[in-house]
Amino acid sequence: MILTVTPNPSLDRTYEVPALERGEVLRASGERVDPGGKGVNVSRAVAAAGHRTVAVVPLGGAPGALVADLLSAQGIEVAPVPVTGHTRSNIAIAEPDGTLTKVNAPGPELSPEESETLLAAVGAYSPAADWIACCGSLPRGLAPEWYAELVTRAHGAGARIALDTSGPSLLAALAARPDVVKPNAEELAEAVGRPLATVGDAVKAAEELRERGAGTVLASLGADGQLLVTGEGVWYGSAAVTAVRSNVGAGDASLAGFLAAGGEGPDALAAALAHGAAAVQLPGSQMPTPADLDPSAVTVTADVPQDLVLSEQGSPR
Repeated sequence: MILTVTPNPSLDRTYEVPALERGEVLRASGERVDPGGKGVNVSRAVAAAGHRTVAVVPLGGAPGALVADLLSAQGIEVAPVPVTGHTRSNIAIAEPDGTLTKVNAPGPELSPEESETLLAAVGAYSPAADWIACCGSLPRGLAPEWYAELVTRAHGAGARIALDTSGPSLLAALAARPDVVKPNAEELAEAVGRPLATVGDAVKAAEELRERGAGTVLASLGADGQLLVTGEGVWYGSAAVTAVRSNVGAGDASLAGFLAAGGEGPDALAAALAHGAAAVQLPGSQMPTPADLDPSAVTVTADVPQDLVLSEQGSPR
């Protein structure tokens, strides 16, 4: 079972338009309403792959109730934590060339009591979890050290932790020694405080995160593929994509594939790449099923192209 924790979930509406024209009335050619948030997306991808998953989410108001209903309809067990504020609603506008414009709401502010209730809910499910995926930004009211506390408690229950966050909350959590961290190129650059121009730069940055406490670093390099940096070695992989339709949730689908495949080694990296590549070719934040995966499009090697220049160069914010 893969347990997911999404401290700041959302109700996501995605509209497909011929072109985004500022100041004009746009007519959508397609519309999707999905439960959102990085951890929620991981649960959706795990469920689509046929595995059991439980989503721990703070939910409030009518948007929160709809998020719970949508998750349940997708076969996901929901562990809701009631909060006073309303769950945020996000808007995404997708253009035919794959360009995505997003407007993300801040979300509710959690009280100290709600924060503790959320941690307790995670603790209740931790003993039964093969992996716990803690994902996304922290809502107002939670200190940057909140993820570090969650990692410490989960390790105390014998669970393995995969963390997908950035900024101060990522840096604070490293001292608690999460088993896996999953930054993208920009987040990796921010964590080490310097720009990353090549794959070799990204490898060095990932190794630095391991020195600070991360067990494994699964780094997304966008169109340039992914890196897996562990105590056993370094692997680089890429996946051919026919056409990008939407990259919403693609990184979350990738993490789900990685964890569902065991969460370690080159085979898990290949699964991550296959899931991520399938996700970007689907509309909105739709998660791939096994039928959408194309393992033959994936290449994984220990011969890392150190000098390959990143097309989406990571720069500290």
